[in-house]
Amino acid sequence: MLKKSILAGIFAISAITTTSAAEITGAGSTFVYPLLSKWAEAYKAKTGNNMNYQSIGSSGGLKQIRAKTVDFGASDAPVKFEDLEKDGMLQFPTIIGGVVPVLNVEGLKPGQLKLDGQTLADIFQGSITNWNDKRIAALNPGMAIPAGDITVVHRADGSGTTAVFTDYLTKVSADWKSAVGAGAAVKWPAGSSVGGKGNEGVAANVTRLKNSIGYVEYAYAKKNKMTYALMKNAAGQFVAPDDETFAAAAAGTDWTKIPGMGTYITNAGGAKSWPISGAVFILIYKNPENKANASEVIKFFEFGLKDGGKMAEELDYVPMPAATIEFIKKNVLSKVSLK
Repeated sequence: MLKKSILAGIFAISAITTTSAAEITGAGSTFVYPLLSKWAEAYKAKTGNNMNYQSIGSSGGLKQIRAKTVDFGASDAPVKFEDLEKDGMLQFPTIIGGVVPVLNVEGLKPGQLKLDGQTLADIFQGSITNWNDKRIAALNPGMAIPAGDITVVHRADGSGTTAVFTDYLTKVSADWKSAVGAGAAVKWPAGSSVGGKGNEGVAANVTRLKNSIGYVEYAYAKKNKMTYALMKNAAGQFVAPDDETFAAAAAGTDWTKIPGMGTYITNAGGAKSWPISGAVFILIYKNPENKANASEVIKFFEFGLKDGGKMAEELDYVPMPAATIEFIKKNVLSKVSLK
C-alpha cells in the first residue's frame, strides 16, 4: 500500500512538471527593455509562460547568447552577416526607436534647445565645454542659455545605444570619425565625463548632475520627463523625437534586401526623419540545443510582432511593418531547427 502511494505521488509530481509554465530567458539591449517587459506581461497573461529578460546592455547580451546561457540575445548594434553565419545564428529587427540627447540645464524645457550633429559631436568630444559656447548660441538665436561647465554622461558598459549614437556621430563629424570612431564601447575624449550603466544609469546621472548631457533611448527620456534637444537632420530640418520621426527615418529601409537584416538607419534622408534612429535586433540559433525553449522564443516574438504593436506605440517605439513581419516569419523564424 505504501509503495503504491509513493508511486502515485511520483506520477502526480511528474504530471505537474510536464504541465508547468514554460520559462524562456533573454539578455541584452536596455534600449528595448521597457517594451519587452510589457510584451512579457501580456504574453504571460495569455499563455501562462514566462519570459525573463536581463537588461544588461547589447554587448552583454551578445556574450550571453554566444555562451548559450540564454535563449535569445538582443542588440541595438546589428551583427554582421558573416559573423551570423560563423556563429550559426539568425537575426531580425523587432522595433524601431530613437536615441535622444538629454540634458540638465536650468531653465531649459524639453524640445527648446536646438543642436546639429557637428555641435553634438563637439560637445561629446570635449571641444565645446560650456553651455554659453558661441556654436550653441548660433543654433539658438535669442535664447538665454545659462553658462555652466558641461559634464558628458555616457554608457559605462558595452552598449548598442552607444553603437547607434557613435555611428551617427561618425557620419556627421569627420573629427569624431578620425579621433573616436563608432562602436558599442569607445574611449570618451571629453575631459569632464561620467559613465552610467545601461540607459537607466545614464538617465539617472543626467537627472542628478547639473549642466550635464547624455544620450538615452526615447522611452527613458519620456518616462523620466527629461529635457531633450531638437536635432537638425540630414534634410536641414530641426525635428523632435517621437514615433513619427523614427518611422520616417526607417521608411526608406528595405529590410528584406539586407543580408542578415542588419543595418544602421542613422542620419537618414527625409524632412521628418529623426537622425539618431535605430532598430533592436533579436539573435537566436539556427540549431538550438534546447528545442522546446527555442519554440517558445519563436511564439513569444510572433506574439510581440503581431499583437504587441499598440504596446510599442504607447512607448513611442515604431512596430515593424506587416510585410516585414511576414518576411521574418517565413524567412528567418522558419529556419530555426526545432526537431
